[in-house]
Amino acid sequence: MTDILTLVFRTFLSQTDVKKDLKVAPPSPTTCSTLVVGDHSISRSLLLLAAVTAASEMGVKVLFFTQTQIQSLPVSLQKCVPGLSPESLKKIKFSYPRTVKELLQQVASLHESTNTSPTPPSLIIVDRLEGYLCGPGGGRHSGFHPGEQSCAAHLSALLCDSAAFLTQLLRQRSPSSAPCRIIASFQSEVDTGHAGGEASAGHPILDVLDRYFQVRCTLDRDRSYEATAAGLQEVWHIYLFGTGITEASSTKDCEDRPPVAQEWQLFIFPDGLMEFKLV
Repeated sequence: MTDILTLVFRTFLSQTDVKKDLKVAPPSPTTCSTLVVGDHSISRSLLLLAAVTAASEMGVKVLFFTQTQIQSLPVSLQKCVPGLSPESLKKIKFSYPRTVKELLQQVASLHESTNTSPTPPSLIIVDRLEGYLCGPGGGRHSGFHPGEQSCAAHLSALLCDSAAFLTQLLRQRSPSSAPCRIIASFQSEVDTGHAGGEASAGHPILDVLDRYFQVRCTLDRDRSYEATAAGLQEVWHIYLFGTGITEASSTKDCEDRPPVAQEWQLFIFPDGLMEFKLV
């Protein structure tokens, strides 16, 4: 699953890392999924960067679900991809379900609409799951109840099932096609953990989501003096952890692979430019 995120990080490498031979791991033969946990402004930029990279670099169709209307690309994204072609943007379809019920209906409809679609999407992105799954406040309160956890399981299972269905359609059209991937974001005030991005306990909805998403991508801001003194606007640590990460071209299912961890750094400059560095 992390082949797309790794491609994003490699495409926008820090100048000090450009000479490194960073290869994108081959996609798993089965559908894998990634959950991005952290600040919503950075996670949205990362999701949009993944969508644009998948559309422009890989030439695949992307379906992007979000509650908030996207009027224009963030400044950071415009800085990273100044020459983005309109044809690449046409490969990204933005959809704006307002409630979890609408989101469930639209995801479920993928089983029907793709029957007449010439090319099914190869990447499904859901921005800010907490806005759909949590009550007013988007997860910033402690009043969780079993209904929200059940809804999280229902939505996650439906996303995985839809991605598996789309993978079958893609491979009917081209046997060499990579599987349909899923990337979603979730923000919580609960500490998401820093030790290699390992899953944290204490958040009922995150506990449910971790059962369905094979990779956790945790965003952790670096507030140290060194980061500030470097003249950067922001420095973030990105931890990738889960069974969907591998450097070996194994044919085993994601679930059979041993957990692997990766750490990257994200540098955001005062002009909005974003660069990544493998730690």
